[in-house]
Amino acid sequence: MKTNFIHHQSAHCENGVVSNLMKHNGFDISEPMVFGIGSGLLFCYIPFLKVNHAPAITYRIMPGKIFNNFAKRVGIKIKREKFKNPRQAKLRLDENLENNNPVGLQVGVYHLNYFPDEYRFHFNAHNLVVYGKNDDTYLISDPVMEEVTTLTEKELEKVRFAKGAFAPKGHIYYPIDFPKELDLKKGIIKGIKHTCRDMLAPIPIVGVKGIRFTANLIREWPKKKGIKVANHYLGQIVRMQEEIGTGGGGFRYIYAAFLQESSKILTNDKLAELSKEMTIIGDIWRNFALDASRIYKNRNAKKNTYQDIANQMDVIADKEEAFFKKLKKAIA
Repeated sequence: MKTNFIHHQSAHCENGVVSNLMKHNGFDISEPMVFGIGSGLLFCYIPFLKVNHAPAITYRIMPGKIFNNFAKRVGIKIKREKFKNPRQAKLRLDENLENNNPVGLQVGVYHLNYFPDEYRFHFNAHNLVVYGKNDDTYLISDPVMEEVTTLTEKELEKVRFAKGAFAPKGHIYYPIDFPKELDLKKGIIKGIKHTCRDMLAPIPIVGVKGIRFTANLIREWPKKKGIKVANHYLGQIVRMQEEIGTGGGGFRYIYAAFLQESSKILTNDKLAELSKEMTIIGDIWRNFALDASRIYKNRNAKKNTYQDIANQMDVIADKEEAFFKKLKKAIA
């Protein structure tokens, strides 16, 4: 069982899966366009959710929402299923492959044996495409990998039914109906408005307010938690930013590419200007991650270094607040 699926590497897994599935079905949709129409960009500090024994930080919307938003806004119908029984999950996967239908799967990262060891930790919201099967071996297109790979039946079952936060439960998804033509203009405008609303939300832990909230926590951690825990928490911010998917900096670059592409579709030069501004913000996020990593790798870091890194986050918050206010006006 093997389809004529063509693998395209991407910067982020969910965007890449959606873009690849769209291309397979005859629609040349880029990864940035999926991300932007799907309103993927976000910042949120989630104190009640622990990942690797530290509060979760997300730089994107919840797993699965990008595809849901994208599909709804351009007129696609998708099917999603989760399973209690691994055998039933396998049968449904094999049925699709027998019908030459590549599918997206949500999986856990920790047991993906083709991932380098340093990237294999307990994170259950990774996405990949299964496009075929040879005997008991599945053909895998993981969008963040340069080349296609494989997993045995047992290996795939293990990652499809990984335990913990965001447990995938055999999650399978794929498009089932398409319009004759995708309404990209409408989708772009809706996607941008949604992202602006999220990033400017009057909620303490979300958007630019969430960035400032996190900056204040960084100032308090050394005194309230001790240097060891403060270092661990700061490391969590960087890991969620730079290692899980593309994180804060990388997502900003993808969004900049989306605005550049959208400026041509909407014939809106202001979006091209804002694309350049978002690229600069992405650079600042990357510099923040570099400086933060220097702090948490130094066990004797002084308390004022946390003040400095928190100040950097405040600068980012100010720049993103100004950016999203201008973006909101640009498509009003």
